[in-house]
Amino acid sequence: MADVPAVIVTDFKGLTVEQVTGLRSELRKADVKFEVVKNTLARQAIKGSTKENLGEMFRGNSAIAYHDDDPTAPAKILTEFAKDNDKLVLKGAWLDGKLLDPSGVEQLSKLPGKDELRGKLLSVIAGVPTKFVRTLIAGPTQFVRVLQARAQQLEG
Repeated sequence: MADVPAVIVTDFKGLTVEQVTGLRSELRKADVKFEVVKNTLARQAIKGSTKENLGEMFRGNSAIAYHDDDPTAPAKILTEFAKDNDKLVLKGAWLDGKLLDPSGVEQLSKLPGKDELRGKLLSVIAGVPTKFVRTLIAGPTQFVRVLQARAQQLEG
């Protein structure tokens, strides 16, 4: 967890075992880690690190969610789950040294994820050569059409 780009802290008090199991299953599909933590141990573990300002969120029941590469993945899943299950409370998050409140976590969940950004980049990269080739063949194609039209005009 030392090198993750974001950590989201939640309160899960009141969720049933089935609900927690379903949440863990959704998180696991996206390769997101979800761990219930002891507050005192969590504060001790982050003491002296860049995540030390996160310590104030460890009150009551606490669980953390994080992804090794994509900060939006846990935010998307947890925000969506919290819409249907009001017992899951988003306490906040740590994102690259800054603390986010629950509304900040919701904003984070609306950002495109790593895979979405990769897809957009690939479409841009693939689109440039395609447009270039179309531009190159447009001139000769138009010329051939003009010649065909003139030939039909002379025949008719």
